[in-house]
Amino acid sequence: MTLRIELSPNPTEEERQAILQPLRAYNASKAAGAVPEHIALLVRDDNDEILGGLYARLFYQWLFIDLLSVPEQARGQGMGTRLMQMAEDLARERKCIGLWLDTFEFQAPEFYKKCGYSEIGHIADYPPGYKHFFFQKRLNN
Repeated sequence: MTLRIELSPNPTEEERQAILQPLRAYNASKAAGAVPEHIALLVRDDNDEILGGLYARLFYQWLFIDLLSVPEQARGQGMGTRLMQMAEDLARERKCIGLWLDTFEFQAPEFYKKCGYSEIGHIADYPPGYKHFFFQKRLNN
């Protein structure tokens, strides 16, 4: 069999799945819980419109906070802290080892530190002139 590498400038979901499926199968052979579970905590207004929230996935006994967005009118009023606490409570219920996330220097690294997260690394100049931080918070279940 001859193999070749080809650039797909606009990959389809089918192409993504063709890469993901054998990777997931390999991972599943090495560690339990290889299929992520997605969760969302939604911030809605009186009209039931979603204005922000937290989107995360449970994977390998860790909760990864993928997205956190607090509506402008709610900033500085504890909503972000409440969302983070709810995510942590969920992680504890699910017997997670901890939570982790990434954020840019111009976003909220100090907020995450106030929530008890520790920096575990960063990438300088991503985007240029800024740092991209990685944080974790281990739980004592």
